[in-house]
Amino acid sequence: MSDDNRPPRMSPEEEARFKQARKGRNLAIGAVLLFFAVLFYAITIVRMGD
Repeated sequence: MSDDNRPPRMSPEEEARFKQARKGRNLAIGAVLLFFAVLFYAITIVRMGD
C-alpha cells in the first residue's frame, strides 16, 4: 500500500511560520469581534438613553 495521497510534511521552519501566521489571523479576528461587541454595547447604551 502506498502513501502517495498524503501531503508532504512541513519542515520545522515552515511549521513555525504557519503557526505564527495563524496566531496573527486569530488575534486580528479577535480584535474585530471585540470591536463589534463594544460597538453594539455603546449603541445599546445610547439608544436606551433616548
